[in-house]
Amino acid sequence: MPHLPSQTLAQLPEAYQAFGPLVDILPIIPFFFLLLAFVWQASVGFR
Repeated sequence: MPHLPSQTLAQLPEAYQAFGPLVDILPIIPFFFLLLAFVWQASVGFR
């Protein structure tokens, strides 16, 4: 496999350009689940 500049790896295919902002947000979603679990436990008193 030829070495590709990092810029080409960071570019989404043209058909998916509209989803660029969504792709930037996706890695954060697991942290929301962690936060949700903490808030849930706080609401039930960490029993």
